[in-house]
Amino acid sequence: MSVALIWIIIGILLIISELLLTSIVAVFIGLGALLTGLLLHWGVIEDYSTQFAIFGISSLVLLLVARGRLKAWFIGYTADTDPAKPNFQRDIGARVKVVKTFQHGAGRVLLNGVQWDAFSEDELKEGDTAWVVANKGIQLTVQKERHVAANNEE
Repeated sequence: MSVALIWIIIGILLIISELLLTSIVAVFIGLGALLTGLLLHWGVIEDYSTQFAIFGISSLVLLLVARGRLKAWFIGYTADTDPAKPNFQRDIGARVKVVKTFQHGAGRVLLNGVQWDAFSEDELKEGDTAWVVANKGIQLTVQKERHVAANNEE
């Protein structure tokens, strides 16, 4: 087995491994190995030091130049989110439906298609509408009346 073929096989394996790793790093190292293998196969480079230099430089350049652009493709798009708020604060003020009557201040509500454990000082029955006023980990605090924030909050 030739050294060029080994470089090409390593490159292909690294590119395929990116499907499992999803870090968007292995693909650039794999492309560097592919480039090194092809240059070696075409007779452009021969000695080991040049092979490793081409591999290292091409992998690093590809990683620095193209990773940011490709990573944006894999993140996806989320509509109706406020990037200024952390995820746990985005649900504050959201309307929820009570799916289990509150007993002793505890019940269950439906928010964005997911049932949550919730607490409330209000008497809430199954089918009622409530509003999220706080989010403490995996538990919501809700109330029957919608909370209207003052415009001059500090």
